Amino acid sequence: MVVIGGGAAGFFCAVNAARLDPELDVMLLEKGNKLLSKVKVSGGGRCNVTHACFSIAEMVKKYPRGGSFLKKAFHHFFTKDTVEWFAERGVKLKTEADGRMFPVTDNSETIIQCLLKEAAKYGVQILMNREVIRLNLLPLNSQTGKDHAKRFELVFSNGETLQADHVCIATGGSPKAGHYAWIREMMHPVAEPVPSLFTFNMPGNPITKLMGISVEQVEIRVSGTKLSETGPLLITHWGMSGPAVLKLSAWGARVLKEKNYHFIVQVNWVPDYNENTLRSAFQQWRFTLASQKMANRNPLSLPARLWEFLVHTAGIHPEMRWADLPALLQNKLIKALCSGEFPVTGKTTFKEEFVTAGGFMLDDIDHNTCQSKLIPGLYFAGEVMDVDGVTGGFNFQHAWTTGWLVAKAVSQIAL
Repeated sequence: MVVIGGGAAGFFCAVNAARLDPELDVMLLEKGNKLLSKVKVSGGGRCNVTHACFSIAEMVKKYPRGGSFLKKAFHHFFTKDTVEWFAERGVKLKTEADGRMFPVTDNSETIIQCLLKEAAKYGVQILMNREVIRLNLLPLNSQTGKDHAKRFELVFSNGETLQADHVCIATGGSPKAGHYAWIREMMHPVAEPVPSLFTFNMPGNPITKLMGISVEQVEIRVSGTKLSETGPLLITHWGMSGPAVLKLSAWGARVLKEKNYHFIVQVNWVPDYNENTLRSAFQQWRFTLASQKMANRNPLSLPARLWEFLVHTAGIHPEMRWADLPALLQNKLIKALCSGEFPVTGKTTFKEEFVTAGGFMLDDIDHNTCQSKLIPGLYFAGEVMDVDGVTGGFNFQHAWTTGWLVAKAVSQIAL
């Protein structure tokens, strides 16, 4: 068996296949000189292994694409299984307030060393700097069982070739042209890959002067669409980031690509209010805060600098008192608070935790085994499939689940 890709899905597939069938020869290929690179940088170097969600019905809601496929796949290997798998190998996970699960060491190296140790323990052969550029189907002979001819020939960029009975593609996702080209030659359909989980660029917008300010709960919408998310928002020197923005980019990956990443977002900085309810609150504050300067007295508990920015945006003089607020300026401030508009002109990858929407179409993949329905012996695991989740450990859980399914399927065939 050959596994192409030295990331989370590929490693999990390789080590479990070798463990489940000690007679199976397992080889893992990595085109570069680094293994488990996304594992290393995930969660700020701590590795967000999975999410403390133990309901499949709730879990699948975190995947903009592939939820129906995973609803079936998760019945075979789910979050509880992930936690137990690592615990059995001495790696305990902890749950943080937002549900993300990390190793108790707070160090991604703990996960990396666990997987490398498993690979060594079960004899997984790891070859670095092996880039596959073509996968050829070989004709079968009339024999059956383990003596049949190899099904696949892998061709490397250096001209070398390798034959295998079973191949698992776990190369991750990428929107770059050519990432899927060598397997596309086998006529396996691919949903167009586009970026997901990115932040919004707002070059030159005055809001960027508030970089570093975060708001615990906002509602952010893409104008002219039904796309809307709530959650924390972070103002950066290039625009906006944070969980609310990342979730919005994930659910809107294809729509925002069609817009060439030029669109307008509307932000409600106080999602407990709408314009009508906030107008009623303002009437009360004009009396209770009458003598206080508006710029200095923020009844909405927003970060002080953000409040001052919004007051200024509404054209309110910093010396103006609440009692003196004219209706026109009040309405401008309410609009800035509930539906402030910010033009977006581009995107930025969120740290190094890049995720791709798109990949090999799920209708052509068996959810019980992750084997191709078109090419027997060919399997897929991880982000190379048309599955992607929001941040919080969901993409890793998909990698563990599909890697394990392939390993189990191949080991049962080989036995």
